[in-house]
Amino acid sequence: MTRWLLGDLRHAVAALTYALQIPIIGYFLLINSSYLMLILVAGSGSLRHARRLEHSGRREALGGRLTPGVSVIMPAYNEAATIVPAVQAMLSLRYPRYEVIVVDDGSSDGTVARLTEARDGRTRLVVVAKENSGKAEAVNTGINASAEALVAVVDADSLLDPDALLVVSKPFADDPVLMVATGGMVRVANDCPVIAGRVTDVRMPSSWLARIQVVEYLRAFLLSREGWSRMGGLILISGAFGVFRRDVLVEVGGLLHGSLGEDFELVMRLHKRLRDQGRDYRVEFVAEPVCWTEVPTSVKVLHRQRKRWHRGLWETLWAYRGVLGRPRYGIVGLVAVPWYWLFELLAPVLELAGLVLLGLGTALGVVNLAFFWLFMAVAYGFGIVVTLSAMAVEELSFPKYRRWRDLGVALLACLAENLGYRQATAWWRAEGWWASLRGRAQVWGTMTRTGFADGDGTRNG
Repeated sequence: MTRWLLGDLRHAVAALTYALQIPIIGYFLLINSSYLMLILVAGSGSLRHARRLEHSGRREALGGRLTPGVSVIMPAYNEAATIVPAVQAMLSLRYPRYEVIVVDDGSSDGTVARLTEARDGRTRLVVVAKENSGKAEAVNTGINASAEALVAVVDADSLLDPDALLVVSKPFADDPVLMVATGGMVRVANDCPVIAGRVTDVRMPSSWLARIQVVEYLRAFLLSREGWSRMGGLILISGAFGVFRRDVLVEVGGLLHGSLGEDFELVMRLHKRLRDQGRDYRVEFVAEPVCWTEVPTSVKVLHRQRKRWHRGLWETLWAYRGVLGRPRYGIVGLVAVPWYWLFELLAPVLELAGLVLLGLGTALGVVNLAFFWLFMAVAYGFGIVVTLSAMAVEELSFPKYRRWRDLGVALLACLAENLGYRQATAWWRAEGWWASLRGRAQVWGTMTRTGFADGDGTRNG
């Protein structure tokens, strides 16, 4: 009986493998080819921007009357480890007119006390304390308290480069009527020395988990965000660093309370509202302004983060399913949203299915070796090429890592990403989707902070 069952299973797996091998190979060929196309688009734009940077008039704009004022809103919850250097970074930005509004969302770890130290009579720093109700409500409280025409939303565990505000707000000065939102580059700050709220030396993290996230962030931002921006289809601005016109934010009602993907949901809502009203507008990603953030260094925290991110992706795509394939929404509805459905939402499930089928078929001896190696080449080998391409674009346009050792570590991290990390994050993302489909309660979880490193290597948290 067992032999018959094993034989039936072998025949079933063989038939399934034969039927799905071409679709599986085709899917990964499409996804990696689309990534490569985006990086080529992003690369051409980044290189042009880098060449024009010297003559961009950035310094002259520092005192320009047309430079719009900015309210920097920092929602904070239990951020005592990083809040002081983060606020110091905000208060030392090179920008003619701005205010910093820190909204404490009912912290219990001494964040307010650290903020009191950081304030020290500074008139540009406003601290608002409220009961805990989530990031969206904290940001909305900051919007209500803001006084400038532009609103920059920055995570409290993040640091901005000195010229970041100046560069990310320039599109608003160039086109104050049509520009409604811009997003900036986010990089990993783990183990980078920080003095007076500024990253003084860019280094690769000591943790391999963080190192892999360095190349992952590089690919996600330089490839995806910059590429979509160049094509007019940017639908996601990171909640870690985004700038919006305040009047438009108020018009659409600010961030949505209870959303796990509040940054994605807000940009989708902006697109839908403005397209439905027949208004011309622009949403743009600016590759140069850098926001530095601390990424998880424990598997447990990373698990919760990726699970939450994918659940937020699913819930936002489902909420705006009416945009999918609709010509009235232009490239957003016809290209960007379908791409996110097919290559972001479905990717982890299809990758896991392919790996299970491949593993089971190999164990039963029914997988063709040619299919096995073709799958590995298209799914993982091609993926490594895509990541290396993103790294090459970064080095040619806005290089940050000056040491050959750091570049070597980045190359190793690019390879290590495919040896367990990618498969684990695929499983966690699928978990997030499944939890949403089952109606499980939404849980944000806690991000454990170690604090940024001082110039002498100690932690300033």
